Amino acid sequence: MDASFSPRDRYLLRIADTALILSQRNSEWCGHAPVLEEDLAQSNMALDWLGQARALLTHVGAAHGLDEDQLAMHRLEHQFFNAVLAELPHAPDGRQPGDFAFTVARNTALSLWFTLLWERLLASSDPEVAAIAAKALKESRYHLQHSGDWLVRLGDGTAESHARLQAAIDRLWPLLPELFEDDEVDAAAESLGLGPRWRDLQAPWRAQMDALLARATLKAPADVPNAHGGRRGVHSEHLGHLLSELQYLQRAYPGGVW
Repeated sequence: MDASFSPRDRYLLRIADTALILSQRNSEWCGHAPVLEEDLAQSNMALDWLGQARALLTHVGAAHGLDEDQLAMHRLEHQFFNAVLAELPHAPDGRQPGDFAFTVARNTALSLWFTLLWERLLASSDPEVAAIAAKALKESRYHLQHSGDWLVRLGDGTAESHARLQAAIDRLWPLLPELFEDDEVDAAAESLGLGPRWRDLQAPWRAQMDALLARATLKAPADVPNAHGGRRGVHSEHLGHLLSELQYLQRAYPGGVW
């Protein structure tokens, strides 16, 4: 795909792609979650993130004569701008379905981040973005409540569940600084009134995350500088494998529709 994305497009694609890739990851729990109720919950959250991604991809694509499917299925790995945290497999060794503790920790961290972002996007100068945010915010608040409850339940549970949650927090923590990185795309979005700089989400995110970790008797690891470039199209080795599954049918049968 040869579309040239403006700073406005990239700002919105960063959000859309993070939701899309997180949706694909969480859908891997379908049929594999620890209990039936959680199987349904993880699938429903994946569908919510997919819907948020679709809305933003449709909005961005309209300026380029593209639809949501073309943006989701025809872009190459380096043309995705999601945060790297969203693309990691549920377990370090990639085994399926993965480590539920990591899923809980990641969903909590990203649901809180999305909630803060959607709250600010309610005031976007783009009416369509503001409308998308209004619907997405309700979903994100539910995601945060659900994941946060699991975080506290497992973190303040048995010795094993506590140890697994702490290991999951330790694994995801070095990926978090990318969520609060600031660059020229953020500056452009702020100047247009499109949305906030991501760095502006860091203080409220940290305050609420620290409160959740305290309730869960978990400890935040030491902070480290950002070393990841997913927002610029530089990804881990995991995204290519994920896209090979996500895009398979459209690649095998170009232009196919239901």
